[in-house]
Amino acid sequence: MSDELDRLKAELAAQAHTPDDDVRARHLRAAAQAFDRHSATSQESDAERRPTPDRPRWTWIQTGVNAMSSRVKKLPMFAAGAVVAGLGVALIVAPQWDSSRLPAPHLPAPEAPSSAETEASVSSAASGVEAPSSSEGTRSSSEGSPSSSKGTLSSSEGAALVDAMPAKGETRLIVSSKAVTGASDTADTDILMSRSVTAEQAPRPAQEFAASPRAKQMAPASPLVDVSPRRRPADLDSEAFPDADESGVILTAEEPVSTFSVDVDTASYAIVRSSLLAGHLPPREAVRVEEMINYFPYDYPAPEAGETPFRPTINTLVAPWDEQKRLVHIAIQGALPAIDERPPLNLVLLIDTSGSMQAPNKLPLLKRSVRLMLGELRDDDEVAIVAYAGSAGQVLAPTPASQRGTILAALDALQAGGGTAGEAGLAQAYRIAGEMGNDGEVSRVLLATDGDFNVGISDPDELKGTIARERASGVYLSVLGFGRGNLDDATMQALAQNGNGQAAYIDTLAEAQKVLVDQLAGALMPIANDVKIQVEFNPATVQEYRLIGYETRALRREDFRNDKVDAGDIGAGHQVTAIYEITPVGGESALVAPSRYGQSRSAEATTPDPQGAGDDGRLASHDNEFGYLKLRYKLSGESTSRLIEAPILATSVASAPVPQGQAPARTLGDAEFAVAIAGFGQWLSGATYLSDWDLDDAIALAKASQGDDAFGYRAEAIRLMRLAAGLSP
Repeated sequence: MSDELDRLKAELAAQAHTPDDDVRARHLRAAAQAFDRHSATSQESDAERRPTPDRPRWTWIQTGVNAMSSRVKKLPMFAAGAVVAGLGVALIVAPQWDSSRLPAPHLPAPEAPSSAETEASVSSAASGVEAPSSSEGTRSSSEGSPSSSKGTLSSSEGAALVDAMPAKGETRLIVSSKAVTGASDTADTDILMSRSVTAEQAPRPAQEFAASPRAKQMAPASPLVDVSPRRRPADLDSEAFPDADESGVILTAEEPVSTFSVDVDTASYAIVRSSLLAGHLPPREAVRVEEMINYFPYDYPAPEAGETPFRPTINTLVAPWDEQKRLVHIAIQGALPAIDERPPLNLVLLIDTSGSMQAPNKLPLLKRSVRLMLGELRDDDEVAIVAYAGSAGQVLAPTPASQRGTILAALDALQAGGGTAGEAGLAQAYRIAGEMGNDGEVSRVLLATDGDFNVGISDPDELKGTIARERASGVYLSVLGFGRGNLDDATMQALAQNGNGQAAYIDTLAEAQKVLVDQLAGALMPIANDVKIQVEFNPATVQEYRLIGYETRALRREDFRNDKVDAGDIGAGHQVTAIYEITPVGGESALVAPSRYGQSRSAEATTPDPQGAGDDGRLASHDNEFGYLKLRYKLSGESTSRLIEAPILATSVASAPVPQGQAPARTLGDAEFAVAIAGFGQWLSGATYLSDWDLDDAIALAKASQGDDAFGYRAEAIRLMRLAAGLSP
């Protein structure tokens, strides 16, 4: 090793030259003259020389290092040491860089980014990946890529990420919601969690830049991301749902009678599921508890052959969220006639092909769903297709269902584009259905849309009158909703309720199988029309009550006996469940205090009260009854309603089913699962009356009463409960 060092010293000594005193003196004089000239021309200002792209500030460090390295290329060891020394100097000086002293470039004001670009920019910046151009993001979205929401990161957004650096001991959560109407049937939510970083652990350049005037000038006025799970993505802000307040608690002594129309729709549950799987809680106005309960199949006792078209069963249970309250569970099971006996079907598919239907979970999913349904039709059924987008037109003339290829070809040719001429489409569909109908046949219009009626009638109140006039001809209207983003659930509910049809929301192909295959007979074969329920509670035993759900189906007391008032229909095999929460007299958990000047309970139990009497004049004093159930319905083709009555017994936890006998054990299990779903729906709506009962309790009750779950619907509901619990604030 000493030999190598000696040889290195010898080479350095050989290359070195002896300095010349005259040359050195001449160089010093030239340097002094140059300094004097520079000082003479720069006395007017103390400002530093303006940095340029070719020679930025502190460039002397890089220049010196480069010069040093170039002169010692023949000396590898010396060069390596010089480079390391230069890097050390750079690390010491670089944190003192003051970028605010650089001149600000004069750039045009950037255009405001779209909501999709903003979400994509935040997602790209948070993941540390360079954001591509907006055109690239558009191309990715059109190709259906999972990462379709790419965009360009604006300067303010980039500064926001720096400004959002965690404080000492803080952990930041950055949420990026992808567009629900993007390339997937169900929207995803990407959650990026940064590790906990203290202020002392943060790199010094980042600290100083975040505290610099430049960073503060670029920082946004509002927080970077709102991580509230209840907040809907921006692309869902145009959705519309029926505006109805939650049913409140009613004092029995003041209003003992409750009346409502049955409801067999299931759209709300599918919308709730779509929201939860997209990573956010559903809008509270989208939650209709009765539709969530009625989504599931139950093993209710069916009517005997030749009896009434449906059979009611009544159970009384202890409320799981308040042991002092009781739940009255009313179950209705429709008869299921042989499918082969149904009359021929004339089906008009009214398909929305407007521009808003382009997303994969809209028109493409609609086409696949209709394919499933066609397999259930008989050869003597007929199908016609009407499409509307800007203007309505007949796509397929009435065609026998046996000509499956012709129907599928017309279906596959549909393309999305244009406005939504809802009024013209409905008028033409009704006209064609009327022309197809013959005596003894069933005619139906099936509207498939995202509800974006932006041309023609767009007011639900106007649509009510239009549909009500058409249903008198015997042509019923059902509605299938597709996609999210501009879902007009309020309009679709108005159409279905006034068209004597049903409303369902299709978010997956599995849901299409359930609605259009498994439950098709119920949609096409009504067994009872204008079905109304009225419950008269006994003031002697019930202090107060409330109906869980059915806010959009409430009727006036006098509507019950008025056969001209429209109500819901029950199809073949349909099931309807309704749950009342009641507080027995003397219950400490009652929410409504008795009136100071009202009748005493003893007087109510012995004195006739016209307001508390039943429709047939009975008194409300039956100490062994919580109340009295009455149902009215019309058989198909009849204009006069029929009546079914039964008491709600207070003598046992499980009261007698209609007409008499003990409720089967399976019915009690079904009732408990329905209660678990009712609690889930109420929790999503705000949990006004659930006290300390939460989703963990709902999950436990649902698991205990899950029973036979042939299609996995109940297991899915339990998973959704767990997901909602994780998304709760």
